[in-house]
Amino acid sequence: MSAVLKDERPGVPSLARMCEPDLAEVIAIEAAIYSHPWTSGNFSDSLRAGYECRTLRLGTELIGYFVLMAAAGEAHLLNLSVAARHQRSGHGAQLLCEAMALARSLGARSLFLEVRPSNRGAQALYTRFGFRKVGVRRAYYPAHFGREDALVLTLPLQ
Repeated sequence: MSAVLKDERPGVPSLARMCEPDLAEVIAIEAAIYSHPWTSGNFSDSLRAGYECRTLRLGTELIGYFVLMAAAGEAHLLNLSVAARHQRSGHGAQLLCEAMALARSLGARSLFLEVRPSNRGAQALYTRFGFRKVGVRRAYYPAHFGREDALVLTLPLQ
């Protein structure tokens, strides 16, 4: 399933299942990089629901994570985040590759996600991997002044 799972070599990030003890670090990254972060409850609910939640660590430092929901031949990438000081270092691409491989292994034929129009970095990453825009969810995200739309992107996995 994962080429990176539990790689213990120094300097090589390792992927693992997210668990409750990870949440304090996850929430700290969320709060640092988003104006309207997911809450601890959002992550706890995802874990309880059995969503595929993974963390990426460099040694003991949490550098990123994702939350993936898969059902009925589709997968939805609900959250993919990288700590600010580790952004633009390939970790987002690594997490996205892992999420795509996991979705495939769970029988998903397509992967969906939402992204803010203002998040140009994330859009560039998703475009580089072949995601295409299939819709817009109006007023989807909370924003400083009202609400922001979400671009709905998809990628065929077959």
